[in-house]
Amino acid sequence: MCGVAGILNLDQRPVSAHVLRAMTAAIAHRGPDGEGQWIEGAVGLGHRRLAIIDLSQTGEQPMQTADGRFVISYNGEIYNFRELRAELELQGHRFRSRSDTEVLLQAIAAWGLGALQRFNGMFAFALWDRQERRLTLARDRYGIKPLYYWSGGNQLLFASESKAFRAVPGFSSQLDSEGLLEYFTFQNFFTDRTLLKGVRILPAGCYLTISPETAFGAQPRLTRYWDYSFQEPETARSEAEYQEELDHLVQQAVKRQLVSDVDIGAYLSGGMDSGTVTAIAAQSLSYMRTFTCGFDLSSVSGMEIQYDERAASERMSYLFRTEHYEMVLKSGDMERVLPKLAWHLEEPRVGQSYPNYYVAQLASKFNKVVLAGTGGDEIFGGYPWRYYRAVVNQSFEEYIDKYYQYWQRLIPNSVLKRVFAPIWGEVEGVWTRDIFRDIFSQHAEHLTRPEDYVNHSLYLEAKTFLHGLLTMEDKLSMAHSLETRVPFLDNDLVDFAMKLPVRMKLGKLDEVVALDENELGRKTARYFQKAHDGKMLLRNVMQRHIPQEVVEREKQGFSGPDASWFKGQSIDFVRSVLFDDKAEIYRYLDPKPIRELIDDHLKGRENRRLLIWSLINVEYALRAHVERCHDLDRAEEVSAGLISNL
Repeated sequence: MCGVAGILNLDQRPVSAHVLRAMTAAIAHRGPDGEGQWIEGAVGLGHRRLAIIDLSQTGEQPMQTADGRFVISYNGEIYNFRELRAELELQGHRFRSRSDTEVLLQAIAAWGLGALQRFNGMFAFALWDRQERRLTLARDRYGIKPLYYWSGGNQLLFASESKAFRAVPGFSSQLDSEGLLEYFTFQNFFTDRTLLKGVRILPAGCYLTISPETAFGAQPRLTRYWDYSFQEPETARSEAEYQEELDHLVQQAVKRQLVSDVDIGAYLSGGMDSGTVTAIAAQSLSYMRTFTCGFDLSSVSGMEIQYDERAASERMSYLFRTEHYEMVLKSGDMERVLPKLAWHLEEPRVGQSYPNYYVAQLASKFNKVVLAGTGGDEIFGGYPWRYYRAVVNQSFEEYIDKYYQYWQRLIPNSVLKRVFAPIWGEVEGVWTRDIFRDIFSQHAEHLTRPEDYVNHSLYLEAKTFLHGLLTMEDKLSMAHSLETRVPFLDNDLVDFAMKLPVRMKLGKLDEVVALDENELGRKTARYFQKAHDGKMLLRNVMQRHIPQEVVEREKQGFSGPDASWFKGQSIDFVRSVLFDDKAEIYRYLDPKPIRELIDDHLKGRENRRLLIWSLINVEYALRAHVERCHDLDRAEEVSAGLISNL
C-alpha cells in the first residue's frame, strides 16, 4: 500500500525533481518505508512505499519492465497475483521480485489494459509507456484506492491525495462552488467533482489515457472497463444451493486477502460483517489482533444509547481467540481531531468519519494491515428501509423523484437558494436531480417489477454511498500508514451478489409492495425505519460462523452519538465554529438560514446532526485546503510543515 504522485507536462517542459519530491513529501504518511522518483523529460512519476508484500528493495517503485518500456507507480494489492504470475511464467516471463507490483506491470505489458479485468484486488496506478509516449491512470473496479488528477497550464497532475498538487507552482486550490452544492445535497459527491476547482477523482472502474504528442494541450480520454450490474437471474436456484455457494465464496474471499509479509489484524465493530471477516480470518491466523471503538454514553439519550458495540465485540473476540484492543471516544475527542481529520480527508464524504480516524490510529500502533467488513451492506441489501421507499412506481421518473428526495440529506430545497445566496449566481444552473439521474445513464428506463427498482437502488448506492465510504476509509487509514482490506469486495463474491435474487436479500418485500406507499401511517412507517430484514441469505449463512444474536441484531451504522453531543456537551463548540461570522464557510453560504437550521437541532425540533457535522467538516476543510502555494522554493517546506504539524 502506497502513495502515487506525478506530473505530465503537455508542452514538453522538463519535470522538476524538486517539485516532484515535494509532491511525494505531502503524502509521506501513505508510505513511510521508502520513496522514489522517475523522471524522463516531460514526465515524472513519484512514489511513497508502505511495504506489505516483498519487503526487500526489489519491490521499490517506480518500477520498470526489464526492457524499459513501461514504468509504473502503483498503490494497492492484487490478491490473485500469484496465479497471474504463474500464468505469465508459463508464457516465458521472468520476475526479479516477489511483489504484486511486478506482476501487475508485466501483466499489462503482456496483455495490455485488458489485464485490468483480471485483477482481483484494490489498486490505483500511473503507467508511462515510453514507446508510445502515453500515460495511463487506472483505478480498481470499486474505487477502494483513490486517484486524483488536475489539468491546467499545459500540465496534468495526478496523486493519491490532492494535497500533493499544492506543491506545484501554477496550481491554485480554489473552491468548486458546484461541488459545494453537490456535497450539501447528498453529503457526498455523486460525480467526479471534489471541493477544489478542477480537481477530479478518477471514477471507479475506469482508466484515463493521454499522450502529449496527440496535440498541444491534449485532453485526457476516460474509458470505463467495468461497472456494477445488479439484476435478477433468469433461473433462480434453491436457497440451499445459494447458501453453499455463498459460504464458499465468503471464506475464499477472506482467505484470499490474507496474503501478506506482515501481520494482519481486523476491525471488530460488534456487527455481522466485521464479525464474519474476523471469524473466518481467525481460522487461518494463529495470532490475530482486533480493534473496536466505543463511545461515552453518559450524556446520551434516545436511540443513540445503543451506539456502543463494545460488549458484542468483546464477546466475539473471546470466541475467536483474538488479542483485542478498544478505545472509548468522548465529545471532546471529536472536537480536537477536526484539524487533522480535515487535512487528511480533503473533501468530506458520507457520515461522521472521526471514529474511523481514531480506530485506524489505534490499529496502526500494532498492525500495518487490517481487514474490514465494508461492502457487505451495499452488495447484499443491508439497508431495506431505504430501498422500500421506492419499490412501487408508475414510471422510472417517479422512481427517480422518490429516491432523489430521500438522498437529499442535508439542506431542504425550500431554503437552498437562501443558504447559497452568496454564490447563487455560480450554482443556480446546477440541477442536482439531474446529477442523481445521470447515475443511471447506462441502465434501463422501463422497469416492471419491484425487484428491478431495488436492483437500481443497489446500483446507485454501490456507485455513490459505498464509493464515499471507501474513499473516506482509505484516507483515514492511510493517515496512519495503515492498509485496510475489504474482503466483501472480492470479485467473485461481488459477481455472485449482483445476480442474487432480491428476495434472497430482503425479507419484507412482499409486505411492502402490498402497502399503499402514499399513506405512511403507523402501519407502514415501520418499514421505513431501521430493521433486520436485509441481507437475509448472508444472515442465514453467517450463523455458521458467528453467534446467532449478532446475526439477528438490527442493522446499526458506525457513528458517534453526535445528535446528543451537539446539543449537550459539544454545544459550545458548535456555536464557536458555526456562529462565528468570520468562519470561512460564510464566504459561500448565508449564515442566517444556516443558523436557523442549526437552531432546530439545538432546541430539539429536528435532528440535524448530519448537517451540523457537515458544516463543521467543510469549515475545517476550507481552512486546510482552499489556499495557494505560490513559492517554488518553499514547496518542500510547505509540505514538510503540513506533515510535521500533524
